[in-house]
Amino acid sequence: MATTMTPPTADPVTLMPKKGSRARPLFDQTIMKRALKDSFVKLNPRTMMKNPVMFVVEVGAAMTTILAARDIASGAGIAGFTFQITLWLWFTVLFANFAEAMAEGRGKAQADTLRKTKTETTARRLVNGNGKTETVAATELRSGDLVRVETGETIPGDGDVIEGIASVDESAITGESAPVIRESGGDRSAVTGGTKVLSDWIKVKITSNPGETFLDRMIALVEGAERQKTPNEIALNIVIAGLTLVFLLAVVTLHPFAIFSVNASGSGTAPSVTVLISLLVCLIPTTIGGLLSAIGIAGMDRVMQHNVLAMSGKAVEAAGDVNTLLLDKTGTITLGNRQAVEFIPLGSVTEAELADAAQLSSLADETPEGRSIVVLAKQKYNIRGREVAAHEAHFIPFTAQTRMSGVDIDARRIRKGATDSVIEFVHEHGGTAPTELMDVTERISRSGGTPLVVADRERALGVIHLKDVVKGGMRERFQQLRAMGIRTVMITGDNPLTAAAIAAEAGTDDFLAQATPKDKMDLIKKEQAGGRLVAMTGDGTNDAPALAQADVGLAMNTGTMAAKEAGNMVDLDSNPTKLIEVVAIGKQLLMTRGALFTFSIANDIAKYFAILPAMFMTMYPVMGKLNIMGLHSPQSAVLAAVIFNALIIIVLIPLALRGVKYKPMSAAALLRRNLLVYGVGGVIAPFPGIWLIDRLLGLLHLA
Repeated sequence: MATTMTPPTADPVTLMPKKGSRARPLFDQTIMKRALKDSFVKLNPRTMMKNPVMFVVEVGAAMTTILAARDIASGAGIAGFTFQITLWLWFTVLFANFAEAMAEGRGKAQADTLRKTKTETTARRLVNGNGKTETVAATELRSGDLVRVETGETIPGDGDVIEGIASVDESAITGESAPVIRESGGDRSAVTGGTKVLSDWIKVKITSNPGETFLDRMIALVEGAERQKTPNEIALNIVIAGLTLVFLLAVVTLHPFAIFSVNASGSGTAPSVTVLISLLVCLIPTTIGGLLSAIGIAGMDRVMQHNVLAMSGKAVEAAGDVNTLLLDKTGTITLGNRQAVEFIPLGSVTEAELADAAQLSSLADETPEGRSIVVLAKQKYNIRGREVAAHEAHFIPFTAQTRMSGVDIDARRIRKGATDSVIEFVHEHGGTAPTELMDVTERISRSGGTPLVVADRERALGVIHLKDVVKGGMRERFQQLRAMGIRTVMITGDNPLTAAAIAAEAGTDDFLAQATPKDKMDLIKKEQAGGRLVAMTGDGTNDAPALAQADVGLAMNTGTMAAKEAGNMVDLDSNPTKLIEVVAIGKQLLMTRGALFTFSIANDIAKYFAILPAMFMTMYPVMGKLNIMGLHSPQSAVLAAVIFNALIIIVLIPLALRGVKYKPMSAAALLRRNLLVYGVGGVIAPFPGIWLIDRLLGLLHLA
């Protein structure tokens, strides 16, 4: 591996994933109707027990329901207060269920959309390899079957193209309207059931059985209800459950202590069970407890909105903790094809003369390099394509033997190709190569480019400079990643000289040249041995071992089935740079959890000043000094705190679903921002909220 390069830094800019084609409105009416229904379904105690905090609230609501029924039946004066507390405790549980159901509903709506692509299609299965076909239902296909799919037909199941080439519409799966090319061999042979062939034909070997297709897996995985909790979420649940247990023990011991104090002093009244339950519900972390599941499910949904299928929530979460990012050079950092960037004439030849000859030799060259030569001549010298049929032009295709291509037109014999091949061509026609030719070609090679020499019979006209073009904005993106504390490593099969030049231009922190599958594996293991989490992207079978080893392996949907099986994420758009967005979403998920946990703990402070004076003023009048909000009665203080505790969950649902806005910054800066915004904000916000609710209760004579 080459020495680490540190490009100049720049001010980080916001790195947020762009909105994907599958993004839904935050409060879609269909999703909201389903979520409202699911909010009541989730009241099942077996379901609620999965969330210890909200289970405690539900038990408290059930207890106050019994107390309210007793007070109403007996005509007690506090019946109205008990009834209102009961109502708002049930609202608290329902609001938390609604938040989770909203997050799940977005996944279920996505699954419903995908199910519509599972139509009862038929397939033309090849019989005995003799070219004959039989029409069968797609559900009858088994792994290993061969099918032929032609223009206008739907691909009946997941498989690999083993013969032919076709344009395929994958919009049913990816949401993108642009068709893609699928062909036998290479890394673009995998096809997905439910997609449609737009042109030509392909022979497909089915690789899945019914119920095991990629589409079936997608439907199951985007169902939020099927999501398993991640290690980070489990750890946070344990902390929240621990805090709940501590507050539960504290509140339970308050009741006998209060009774003892009243009996000892002979004055005052002990707080009622309803008030004690209210205190418990307000002090346990109900806000984060009610939103935690929604945050995790919404994180997976945001990834899916970017057309990335996460095989588990753990993969999304791991993306947020990534330290090292491995990216393929070709197609990820560079455009994937060499482009002509410069014409360098030799001797007395002008640039325009060289450009004219280069374009003539490339008119029939359909390779990306050939097309780029034609375009460069047109853009730089306004030389447009010409009608050459009247000149009896004879185009010479490139072959591995000659390593040249070109055109014979009129008396001209123009060739372009590898340096030694073109020099030999010049010598065969009685010419000699200029002395500066080798200097120019060596300079281009040292810079990481590819030289193509152009000659016309015995004259060497000049050199075309081809280079891998780094995608626009890559350097800035890598600077953003560096600001996140993520180290970037470019992986390429190029020689170290070329790799170093591209890495320096793109601004990666390091590179691995002439990389083999074993080299990639060794690099990932080395990083992981140092305690770092590694993410990488790939699409070929040779990438499969490394994708499986990486903590976050993003496989391309256009890649081989082996690559997709090895990774724990699949990019349905097959955009290798998507990994950068996935990392941002993962970090946003972790930030959102941390921010709302901070807010949940901080806003308990205001509730102390609301409920504790209300509970103990009759026994200890000095406690009235803690009533800094001037709440007008003990009952209104307790009720206002309970109402605020319920409503804040609803207020924070959009934040839980959208996620906290993320900007690249260090962990220390991130912690300071969270403490300032959500810590201080969590302390301040409840005071005016509880005060306002208290005043409204007074005006409405509800307390």
